[in-house]
Amino acid sequence: MRSGIDILVGTPGRIKDHLQNGKLDLTKVKHVVLDEVDQMLDMGFAEQVEDILRVAYKKDSEDNPQTLLFSATCPHWVYDVAKKYMKSRYEQIDLIGKKTQKAATTVEHLAIECHWSQRAAVIGDVIQVYSGSHGRTIVFCETKKEANELALNASIKQDCQSLHGDIPQKQREITLKGFRNGSFKVLVATNVAARGLDIPEVDLVVQSSPPK
Repeated sequence: MRSGIDILVGTPGRIKDHLQNGKLDLTKVKHVVLDEVDQMLDMGFAEQVEDILRVAYKKDSEDNPQTLLFSATCPHWVYDVAKKYMKSRYEQIDLIGKKTQKAATTVEHLAIECHWSQRAAVIGDVIQVYSGSHGRTIVFCETKKEANELALNASIKQDCQSLHGDIPQKQREITLKGFRNGSFKVLVATNVAARGLDIPEVDLVVQSSPPK
């Protein structure tokens, strides 16, 4: 960074640290990209992002950086952010289209009602029936605690590991590599695994409770 770089990729907090410490100069930035903008701003990073952008943007200037916002979903407030930092003639490119349901036609959807105390046993049975001993399964849980408990539950007979925010990044990478390689068959995860992972040939995805 001291000798000059073309592209900087960083989390809002870390970039802000470097700005405050005088280690980063954004006055000559030509392009600003916010990735997963809906998640990032929804998770409370909005203020940090605004602090960073304030350094590089001048009000009503034509020389402001080109701004690109990428988002899987676009709630109305994402457009409010867009209007604030993009030129008035900004363009919206929609790669989803008007359809609300974009699930593959080859995927079967099932909803199973059961008492919370029976959930682990039911999930274990569902894995056996729909994924068997050779298929890959991802189970999504709401909390880290639930992910840990389910991964250790005797009802899941296959090899199983958990993935969530408390697990160090290095271990997460080892876990994901093992899942891709087939070292174990069931991955129990929080929404930390919901975006940006490319795992081929997953036979079954289970939501342990309806996603919020």
